[in-house]
Amino acid sequence: MELQRETEQLKQIIEERHKLFISSEGPVDKTDRELFERVKEETKPMFDLNNSWLENAEVFVKNRHTSVHPNQVKSTHENIEMIILHSYYLDVHRKRFKELYQSVHYVLDMILDDINKNQEV
Repeated sequence: MELQRETEQLKQIIEERHKLFISSEGPVDKTDRELFERVKEETKPMFDLNNSWLENAEVFVKNRHTSVHPNQVKSTHENIEMIILHSYYLDVHRKRFKELYQSVHYVLDMILDDINKNQEV
């Protein structure tokens, strides 16, 4: 199932972004054009995956019995975008980043659980 693959890939990306955020010193110079171009290039596939996940997750939540609400899907999509950007620009407190990270994992895990339950039926 496409949603399952995308969800697992997003969990991996979020894990990598978390490790990068924790191991980096910041914040960085937001006016650095070279950094901006690198971030733009590196994040494009992540944002594309996140957008595709949003579409598939919204359909899944609407059409299945699931414990995830549509507004949680939208919030998770936005939180993933913030995690991706904050992992480069380091412009948020560690506590806030950790909250975003935990929230995203919670919803992604709930979706994976619901996918598995629906496959068993």
